[in-house]
Amino acid sequence: MLSKRIIPCLDVRDGKLTKGIRFRNNIDIGDPVEAAREYYEQGADEIVFYDITASSDRRDIMIDVVRRVAETIFIPFSVGGGIRTVDDMREVIMAGAEKISINTEAVLRPPLIFEGARAFGSQCIVLGMDVKKVPVHGKTPSGYEVVTHGGRTYTGIDALRWAKEAEALGAGEICLNSIDADGTQGGYEIELTHLISTNVHIPVIASGGAGKPEHLLDVLTRGKADAALIASIVHYRTYTIYEIKSYLKRHGVTTRMIW
Repeated sequence: MLSKRIIPCLDVRDGKLTKGIRFRNNIDIGDPVEAAREYYEQGADEIVFYDITASSDRRDIMIDVVRRVAETIFIPFSVGGGIRTVDDMREVIMAGAEKISINTEAVLRPPLIFEGARAFGSQCIVLGMDVKKVPVHGKTPSGYEVVTHGGRTYTGIDALRWAKEAEALGAGEICLNSIDADGTQGGYEIELTHLISTNVHIPVIASGGAGKPEHLLDVLTRGKADAALIASIVHYRTYTIYEIKSYLKRHGVTTRMIW
């Protein structure tokens, strides 16, 4: 069995680590560079960094913070927020990132996925998807809609259709975030994760809702996710990555253990 990945997510606003619930009421909780170092030392498999207001503010990503995080850790590092062009991608990669996460701009201009994959390889291009459960109708037959600009703009795009289109354009991975579950610590959106994971042929990272190790076990098994993104569960020191991975190991899920 391939190892499942446990990936802490650093949402950053104005250079500070922040956390909200369902994309609202964010509070600052620390220094992203210190958090990245701590999670790396705990055994994280990757780190994800999102400049969460870069797209909505129509500004460039905070490249200095990206560079400081990259200098601190020695595991794969994915960066997203405010990336609009191949030149933006190149700048982030030169600052130390291994992967580029594109979300809003990919929806606005889908060829960006192809352009990035052609320039840097599909393995570098992660499609970020922020998804909301909606009534089933003609535009959203899956019952899930893609939302952009940090949860502010409903697109009318069906999540499953967009995932398949992005894969065809060259995305190498999907980071699938449930807005409904985000920050609630009540568990991942299993139905959504299973829907996307079983209908594409690229890895899917489940995001939104982790509150205890049982939630990760559920999404990695029933949800068929290849990896699980975590935030509140470690930011608030409810569990360490060691405790999470030890729990998963006891229940038959393979992860990379460094101890």
